[in-house]
Amino acid sequence: MRGRDEGRRLEAAELGGELGERATLVQFSSAFCAPCRATRRVLGEVAGLVPGVIHVEIDAESHLDLVRDLEILKTPTVLVLDAAGRVVRRATGQPRKADVVAALGEAV
Repeated sequence: MRGRDEGRRLEAAELGGELGERATLVQFSSAFCAPCRATRRVLGEVAGLVPGVIHVEIDAESHLDLVRDLEILKTPTVLVLDAAGRVVRRATGQPRKADVVAALGEAV
């Protein structure tokens, strides 16, 4: 799913950590979100399988300025960033592992 933030570049400082060498999976979560836990597991597994890819989880409630800037409306929301931090894909809801791997194909 492509959206208004396609091509938007996120800096490591905004994410609270470094960008992945090849791609970064950014997950916006909230404390009582059950699908967020499953999404964390899926993204962590994919990041562990694909060299140069990292998973960063951001607590939406603690980063309201970034949430508003990116128009994050629900959790989980996942952004796939390329090596330069540009948003190449965006999805809401719990992703399937195959979809995450396919989305990474656009980023690397």
